[in-house]
Amino acid sequence: MTKRIAQINGLLRKELSGILLKGEGLDRQTLMTITRVETTQDLVEAKVYISIFPNEKSVEVMDFLKKNIYHIQQELNKRLCIRRVPKIVFYREIKTEEAGKIEKLIGEIYKDDN
Repeated sequence: MTKRIAQINGLLRKELSGILLKGEGLDRQTLMTITRVETTQDLVEAKVYISIFPNEKSVEVMDFLKKNIYHIQQELNKRLCIRRVPKIVFYREIKTEEAGKIEKLIGEIYKDDN
């Protein structure tokens, strides 16, 4: 990853966080975090990974994001002053879930040893 792409990833993460923070229509009891952004080298697309807590709300939140992608993209286009703003695609982050499961298993193993 080049330095420029890394900077764009950080900028996208920051601006999208601000947009989603004021996102109307979302349940305020749901915690949503942008864990990472991966932009293609040609700036055509940016994969935005979202971690959602509690897990039961993940389908609801992802549906909301997909329904409102046009408005989110338009707001992002207004905020950024770059020639080509990447097309945003949201994905549910599963690495954090997997890490949580592994951490829980390690905790149980450690607990059993004592």
